[in-house]
Amino acid sequence: MRIGMVCPYSFDVPGGVQAHAIDLCEEFIRRGHEVSLIGPASAQADVPDFVVRGGAAIPIPYNGSVARLSFGPRTSRRVRTWIEEGSFDILHIHEPNSPSFSMLSLVNSVGPIVATYHSAATDSLALKLATPFLRKYLERIRGGIAVSEVARRWQVEQLGGDPVLIPNGVRVGDFESCPAASSLPEIPPRREGVYRLVFLGRFDESRKGFDVLLDALPTIRAEIPQLEVCVVGDGDIAAARRKAGRNADVLHFVGRLSEDAKASILADADAYIAPQRGGESFGIVLVEAMAAGAPVISSDIDAFKLVLDDGHYGLHFENGNSADLADAVVRLLTQPKLGEELRALGHKRAWEYDWSQVADGVLRVYDTVRMDGEKVVIAP
Repeated sequence: MRIGMVCPYSFDVPGGVQAHAIDLCEEFIRRGHEVSLIGPASAQADVPDFVVRGGAAIPIPYNGSVARLSFGPRTSRRVRTWIEEGSFDILHIHEPNSPSFSMLSLVNSVGPIVATYHSAATDSLALKLATPFLRKYLERIRGGIAVSEVARRWQVEQLGGDPVLIPNGVRVGDFESCPAASSLPEIPPRREGVYRLVFLGRFDESRKGFDVLLDALPTIRAEIPQLEVCVVGDGDIAAARRKAGRNADVLHFVGRLSEDAKASILADADAYIAPQRGGESFGIVLVEAMAAGAPVISSDIDAFKLVLDDGHYGLHFENGNSADLADAVVRLLTQPKLGEELRALGHKRAWEYDWSQVADGVLRVYDTVRMDGEKVVIAP
């Protein structure tokens, strides 16, 4: 099968949708399909050979964050040329309502089209302006996929349609075979008797909730003084240290890590902390942590509750409540048996999200929208 896949977000910047699209393409290629993935990407972007570089992108406020998107006549011409030359049996568009390659692909094509919705909701002005224009084109989508019930519900309520639920995927085997953290110089060495918490994400972005963790540190350290927090991601380090105050000494800012190193630091963690306030439609970071073997403590936002099955596979705390987070951390770190149970349960749960399972579901959707010999063509 010839599959054309579209990602709206720039491959120059790491992101969940970009990683999802690349991983799904790689799984399809492993199964013998021909795949081409297009999206914003500069000449400097580190991408696989099957990615068609769509050029530079510009930052646009989107879903409580800043996404790098590409739009305009030049991008539209690139999309049309790619569709014409691709002779695709399936066109799979991620986030078709995003004002970028995705929206332009939908506007410019007809035929067997599938769309995946990743976002639960958004305050993006760009989306609000584009939605009335986009509605008539959404009818061209023959098969819809949502990565979580949260994303599916938003799609039903805001744009209509009833997409099937197929979660994000992870390569569990990659997390199982990651190198030991002690062998990687970019990961701070462990100190005997010191517990390690790990936080992933932009720590100066409000919705990531890093300040909730900082506010919990005094209470945690009163019970567990031997503690360190490894912060993986970008942000204003000086501001974070000021916010932490007397607890700044426990923070280790390691910056961005490779996927292998990220898996290693999670595998080595006594707990992965996910204090996100919202803006998450699916808890892929939780699945990755569980695949690596880290016990998970997360806020009780809907997307995370779905992944952890309301606390069966990890611990929840009340969203934004630093005292509740502190209680959860102390409970986990002072009960070794609980930590062992959560590691085992979480790892079992992660296999439900392995790409081998996810790709099967996507291919079933493809089969429902295709007619023999039909191709994706330029819209009249």
